[in-house]
Amino acid sequence: MIPVQRLFLARAVVDMRKSFDGLSALVLGQLERDPLSGDGFVFVGRDRRRLKVLVWDGDGFWLFLKRLSKGCFILPEPALTRGARAVLHLDAASWGALLSGVEMTVRRRSPRFSRG
Repeated sequence: MIPVQRLFLARAVVDMRKSFDGLSALVLGQLERDPLSGDGFVFVGRDRRRLKVLVWDGDGFWLFLKRLSKGCFILPEPALTRGARAVLHLDAASWGALLSGVEMTVRRRSPRFSRG
């Protein structure tokens, strides 16, 4: 597990070629947070197959990357809605669900396609 105080998910897709400096600049500029706070910042690529986590441990940055061989990361519902903040706080359950591919939304079936 990543040793952080809190985890924040950036809602905007990120160019996965960015590394330490580029991602820490995004944390400061777009997320309006301090990259040296000890919090973890989660970034997802456009195709949602890659996920990066940037963490400051007091001595330097850690950059974690996970790339899925198939499928894509399923983002929590608030991350998909427009007009929300640029960053979303992830609790331990949401983080685990995101990494394991569990869908965190309840989808309602359209009446047109319902059985009965």
